[in-house]
Amino acid sequence: MAMKQYTMTSDEKSAVVPHHNTSDGRSALNPGDASARAGDYEGRVTLKVVVACLIAATGGMLFGYDLGVTGGVSSFPSFLNKFFPEVLAGKSKNAYCTYNSQKLQIFTSSYFLAGAVAGLVSHLLNARLGRKWCMVIAGCWFTIGAIVNCAAQDLAMLYLGRILLGFGVGFANQSVPLYLSEIAPPRWRGTLNLLFQCFCIFGILAAACINYGTVRSHWGWRLSLGLAAVPAVVLGVGALFLPDSPNSLVFRGKVEQARKVLEGYRGTTHVDAEFADICDAVAATQRIKHKTRLLFSRKHAPQLTAAILIPAFQQLNGINSITFYAPQLFASIGAGLTGTYGALLSSVVIDAIEMAGTFIGLGTVDKFGRKALLIQGGIQMTICQIVTAVILATKMDKSTGTMPAPAGKAVLAFICLFVAGFSWSWGPLGWLVPSEVHTIETRSPAQGITVCINFLASFLVGQVYLTMLCKMEWGTYLFFAFWAAVMTLYVIFFLPETKGVPLEEMQVLWARHWFWGNFLRNKGQNQIVNSGAVTNATYDEGVKTVE
Repeated sequence: MAMKQYTMTSDEKSAVVPHHNTSDGRSALNPGDASARAGDYEGRVTLKVVVACLIAATGGMLFGYDLGVTGGVSSFPSFLNKFFPEVLAGKSKNAYCTYNSQKLQIFTSSYFLAGAVAGLVSHLLNARLGRKWCMVIAGCWFTIGAIVNCAAQDLAMLYLGRILLGFGVGFANQSVPLYLSEIAPPRWRGTLNLLFQCFCIFGILAAACINYGTVRSHWGWRLSLGLAAVPAVVLGVGALFLPDSPNSLVFRGKVEQARKVLEGYRGTTHVDAEFADICDAVAATQRIKHKTRLLFSRKHAPQLTAAILIPAFQQLNGINSITFYAPQLFASIGAGLTGTYGALLSSVVIDAIEMAGTFIGLGTVDKFGRKALLIQGGIQMTICQIVTAVILATKMDKSTGTMPAPAGKAVLAFICLFVAGFSWSWGPLGWLVPSEVHTIETRSPAQGITVCINFLASFLVGQVYLTMLCKMEWGTYLFFAFWAAVMTLYVIFFLPETKGVPLEEMQVLWARHWFWGNFLRNKGQNQIVNSGAVTNATYDEGVKTVE
């Protein structure tokens, strides 16, 4: 298949003047030659970089385990009897309203509100302490939160534990994707970064299995909540033995250490080209005093838009309504299931499908690219939400919460297809793409915004979903279908393909975009407004050449 090249014009080349002295005084190549350096990148996927990615990616398991365990224990009779007895006592005439409790929704959503705050704060510590120590802090917060929840005696203690967990996940979700993107070889960045999502889904599946095994015990909810400390300890202790990313080390002035780390991760001492790009990019950022303010400037509008819309779309398509409340959903609408055990078992099946789908994404993201997966997944999710709404509207008896067995199986099938579509597209890529589209001077604050928006959207969905289900009934799924369609259109028209593009050269892609290029050029001129080490590059579906 013929591949479309990305080539800068002569006017654009003359406009690009990257800072070309590295931070340690080492002479880099001439201005405009950064793309040549990218073509000279050497190294391979070493055991050291794989181990580092696996340890760091356990941060995703923190997020995933909590997502899975929360919805499960919220359906435990022993848990509801202790903290939310009004749910068990309630006798709703509408099956959609079975679990409609604001207190129960606060249990789920308070965690995300805390995570949103932590996401904004953690980017400051990421710049000062580096990715490594933010991962250690994340592990500590999450471990304490798990212990508090396990020992909870009242709602106040339960909510406190949720807030501490939210702080931990906020730090993890801000630092881990950045760390993975920065230590992975450019050609394999998508695959290695998706380990975060793999561990997230593994955490969801592990939580579902544990919930199914502990629901029969009166104290089973304590065990389910307490086991959240296990991945947190792995992340916190494991990060102590990891070096920080080369980008972060150079940014904090530890240039020689950064080079040694890069050599270790690439398995070669011939890292001059890649290291020079990193140093150039960092040197350019150090001339900028207000990096967060820069993110809100005109020339960074494309990346800021992506940092806001992608995490918002990731939640507004309705995935967390299933992840949080799958047991309650299936218990409410029947779907051919029997009681709490059947609903929990269905949750295990769905999580297993999501795990399998994530591995599909892992194997295809660097082959087919980000856009193809996002578009295909978005279309599939839209269709599934619409079909689910139609079946519920026409086949479900609201007074009894039952439907014919074929209709129940159809609902379960389309929810599984929805989850599968999400798991290889918007699930992993909702974290990967925002972590790689920014220049280094805005990458940390932008990731903080991404985490904050993700958690705020999750908070919104977690807080109102059960109420929406009660008030809007089957229309809830049409609401989610609408947003799934909108996010697909955004990808088609406004998101460039980032597969195989070095992090230091992302600005070039935005500059050539049919719409966003207008934001990166001086008015009335064909010149790129540039603040960093942007390059003269030709992109050939992951293979870069130079004119």
